[in-house]
Amino acid sequence: MTSSTRADVRTDDTVVPTRASTRQWMRNTGDFLRSPQGGAALLGFVGAVFITFGGFGSGSVRRHDPLLESMYLSWLRFGHGQILSTVIVWLGVLAMIVAWVRLGRSALAHQVGLSHLRTIVVLWTAPLLLAVPMFSRDAYSYLAQGALLRDGFDPYAVGPVVNPGILLDNVSNVWTTTTAPYGPIFLFLGQVITTLTGDNVVTGTMLLRITMLPGLALMVWAVPRLARHLGGNPTIAVWLAVLNPLVLIHLIGGVHNELLMVGLMTAGIVLALERKHLAGIALVSVAVAIKATAGAALPFMVWIWMLHEKQRAEAEGREPAKPIALFAKTAGSGFALFVAIFAGCSAIAGVGLGWMTALSGSAKIINWLSLPTIMAHLVTVGTSWFTDLRLGGVLEITRFICAAALVAIVLALWWRFRKSERSAVLGIMIVLVAIVVLSPAALPWYYSWPLAVAAGFALSYRTLMILVGLSTWLMLVFQPDGSIGLYTLPHVMLATFAAVVAAMSLGTVDPLRLRTPKPERAATPDRAAGDPVTVTE
Repeated sequence: MTSSTRADVRTDDTVVPTRASTRQWMRNTGDFLRSPQGGAALLGFVGAVFITFGGFGSGSVRRHDPLLESMYLSWLRFGHGQILSTVIVWLGVLAMIVAWVRLGRSALAHQVGLSHLRTIVVLWTAPLLLAVPMFSRDAYSYLAQGALLRDGFDPYAVGPVVNPGILLDNVSNVWTTTTAPYGPIFLFLGQVITTLTGDNVVTGTMLLRITMLPGLALMVWAVPRLARHLGGNPTIAVWLAVLNPLVLIHLIGGVHNELLMVGLMTAGIVLALERKHLAGIALVSVAVAIKATAGAALPFMVWIWMLHEKQRAEAEGREPAKPIALFAKTAGSGFALFVAIFAGCSAIAGVGLGWMTALSGSAKIINWLSLPTIMAHLVTVGTSWFTDLRLGGVLEITRFICAAALVAIVLALWWRFRKSERSAVLGIMIVLVAIVVLSPAALPWYYSWPLAVAAGFALSYRTLMILVGLSTWLMLVFQPDGSIGLYTLPHVMLATFAAVVAAMSLGTVDPLRLRTPKPERAATPDRAAGDPVTVTE
């Protein structure tokens, strides 16, 4: 049997492609791109191209950019050129949101398959790999912190300001004196990148972004599997948690280490659900060595392991171990593995545990996405007519209250959600939401943490509408250069309007009734999005 006629070899979820299957895949892809869903995919691709090009003038550009000067494009950064660049970026963002919502309608109507969405992820990601950092200047901080380690400084003890140079010149002023709040593996990656690229900001940023891509691949692998374990719809899960413009534009375009952290965390949870507990804990431990937030999953993974041990004992017809003994075995083994991996990561990077004290550095961020900040503003504004309270003092109190509440919530949720695999994963999701909302600072891309886990559940149509609106609003409330738009009322009002329209558009093709015919209803089921569907692989 020749290679042109033999069938694919399938083992579980792994398909070994043949020459015939490759041609068939190309034909299917061509047919898809000519369909209405393919039109949405191409619209999103054009939007990503717009963001990339417009970013050269209005993104988080370098303060001095000889590359643009050599290409005679410096005019994009000033005056009318910057205005034009900003308009192009926002057109690109809106195009990606429109395309994403259209694909969501198609996914709910079973008109687009999982394999199509995987292709679209690649299609939309490719242009963003060439963009300047978008909606954030964090990439420059990452490089500067990596250079600290490269040059013999301890990033947990000093900020980038002690190491003057081109990399420092592009770090946001608020972070120049701040020590690194990231784990040792991420600092080690920064050290390797800056060793290879020197002080070249362009190649450093590109290599940093490429380093994040395994996180995206892990999300594409893990999110649909998570949905299969939790009763969700794998296609809807990938559409919501991976193809979401909030995720792609911020995590790829913005070059955020959340991409690595979330990818490792979701993959670790999936491995735990598949009874590969030590492997799952190992992956989440590495995620913690990227960013500490991933550690929220570890206590709940102990419950999953205990449940599996009890089920195995019952299946073998023997008496399960006592709960305390079982907990000591699973938690003890998991903790020992975590300590070994984290110690190894710290030894590789040559750093200690200073990152734990550096976590407070995010307190410098003050915006309305954080509940402690909202509470402090309400108190100071509400009492301004009879007191002279200052925001700083009130903020310390509200942050302490919310920190105490967060500790209590985490402990309560950990104990409450111990009865089943599904409840344990639900506990992880709720804890991640609590961390985002109650922490001293919150940024739009932080919501990618719980979103990746939430997407695995069977979500109702109304819940999906809310998540579409929230994702759209979060995507629009920051400026392309990384500045906050939350304190500009027209900006917030336009973002809110767009979010409402996006949410309504998930089920109604023309919610504003701008077309002459009566708006048709999208072919979306009235049942939960997680109900069984035929998924095209």
